[in-house]
Formats: sequence, structure tokens, C-alpha cells
Amino acid sequence: MSGIDACLSEAMAIPGVRGASLVDWTSGLTLGAAGDGPNRDHETASAEAAELARLVFESSAFTRATDDAGPVEDLIVSARGSYHLIRFVETAFDSSVFLYVWLDRAEANLAVARFRLRDLTAELVLS
Repeated sequence: MSGIDACLSEAMAIPGVRGASLVDWTSGLTLGAAGDGPNRDHETASAEAAELARLVFESSAFTRATDDAGPVEDLIVSARGSYHLIRFVETAFDSSVFLYVWLDRAEANLAVARFRLRDLTAELVLS
């Protein structure tokens, strides 16, 4: 079990990660941040990622509960030189939090980053 600071520190240890933040997607507020944000601005990147997360999470096209589908686990946006990875955090309350990492495409391994974020969010304790 880890808190926000430990989670962000471990996220920064993932190869290729340039920045990480924990975000409340209902408000767009950054709950914690480490490293650099895209354009050196965690707050704006968090708010924009929250808009994307909210659109996808609330869309029935992506969250339709069928036998082979379930809630959205993560989002990947690939840009020319980077990846933006959003991993939703399941919580005992409203699950309105996600872990957002910004990765350098030349240095990152997207599969490794996804698996590490899955593990980090499973261990995260929010109080």
C-alpha cells in the first residue's frame, strides 16, 4: 500500500516517464505531481487530460457492460514524440481519480508502462 507521493515517485522510475500526476477527473484538479508536465505545466495538462477522461468514462460506447467488456481501465494517446497514458484508479468511494503519465516515445516501453501503472494504482491508498 502506498500514498500519493510514493506512487508518483514509483511512476517516475518507469523508463521513459517525463512526468506523472494524480488527477481528480471530475474537477480536473491535480492531487499530486512529479517531474515535468507537457509544456512544463502540470495543471493545464491535468485539466485537459481530465476532460478526455470524463468524455471516455461517461461514454456508453466505451463503458457498455457486456459479458466481454467492462469499465475503461486506461487511455493511451500517442503523439509524434510522446505517449500520454491515463490509468483510472478504483477506489472505495467514487473512483473519480486517475494516474496520468507523460512518456518520451523514444525511451519508453508502452507495455511496461501500462503494467507498472496497473500495479501502482492497485497499491495506491487514498485517504
